[in-house]
Amino acid sequence: MSGPGRSYRTGISLQDLFRLFPDDEAAEAWFIKKRWPGGVVCPHCGSTNVQEGAKHPSMPFRCREKECGKRFSTKTGTIMEGSKLGYQTWLVAAYLLSTSLKSVSSTKLARDLNITQRSAWFLAHRLRAALKAEGQRFYGPVEIDETYVGGRYKNRPRAVRDRMALEMGWGGSAGKEPVVGIRDRPTGHVAARAIYIADRRTLLNFLYEHVKLGSTVYSDGAAQYRRIPYDHHAVEHSEEYVRGDVHTNGLESFWSMIKRAYKGTFHKLSPKHLDRYVQEFAGRHNLREQDTIEMMAAIAIGMRGKRLRYTELIAPNGLPNGSRPTASR
Repeated sequence: MSGPGRSYRTGISLQDLFRLFPDDEAAEAWFIKKRWPGGVVCPHCGSTNVQEGAKHPSMPFRCREKECGKRFSTKTGTIMEGSKLGYQTWLVAAYLLSTSLKSVSSTKLARDLNITQRSAWFLAHRLRAALKAEGQRFYGPVEIDETYVGGRYKNRPRAVRDRMALEMGWGGSAGKEPVVGIRDRPTGHVAARAIYIADRRTLLNFLYEHVKLGSTVYSDGAAQYRRIPYDHHAVEHSEEYVRGDVHTNGLESFWSMIKRAYKGTFHKLSPKHLDRYVQEFAGRHNLREQDTIEMMAAIAIGMRGKRLRYTELIAPNGLPNGSRPTASR
């Protein structure tokens, strides 16, 4: 069967998924193969001198090096570390996030996996951390644009609207959270981030971080992008949306997917965790050309070297994953 969105992709049905991974043992063997394709390696010291099949309820591997000698499992040193959920549960959750173009709510994930909503919410955020790409660098041409995520002003309670009008002024972006994104046209890959304020300094720092100086950059007519050290072309949306190659339609399509998920899947995205959801959609977008099993493998590989504790996730300041402050503007 074909995968979602692309006819040439190879998908996996739920029946096939459970035939491939009928239990935790089969799922664990798959995770081991993806994490250590050349053989098991100690995550503590890097040694390949590892004892397998140790008689331990949760740590089947032990490093034989005298200086180390530590026990570990497939979860050790990954985003799964400390989790009591089985390997099959993790694998099915990775499948659901890979194949759901508008993501999955924690309540539905809890029903599908037969776990609590709290566990499903934590599990989903850890998978989002695995999807987060690091060190993306584009050579252009690229599109850059920003959008605002949040509920409509007119749908808010009267007391909230009055406070927003007093503190933030009127307008379509009042009370919404800004998100900036860059799309590389040759590859179609996207880098995106939730930001605290969409000022010139923030937007240009994001552009410098991801795009080589001198590359061709397409944007709208926002004043923040004027006189930048790039081959810059802008389209004034008050007059037109496309002028030859000058447009930001690729990013507009990406923004529409996030906003459809906001309305139809989540219904609310808190400013504290918004960046985590943005990273999920960017990561899935960048993997969309791959077969479903390859997307799941990319998530498994992305788990390595990352850790997200529940206490960090619910911390009042909430800044463990590059998120911005939660205080209102």
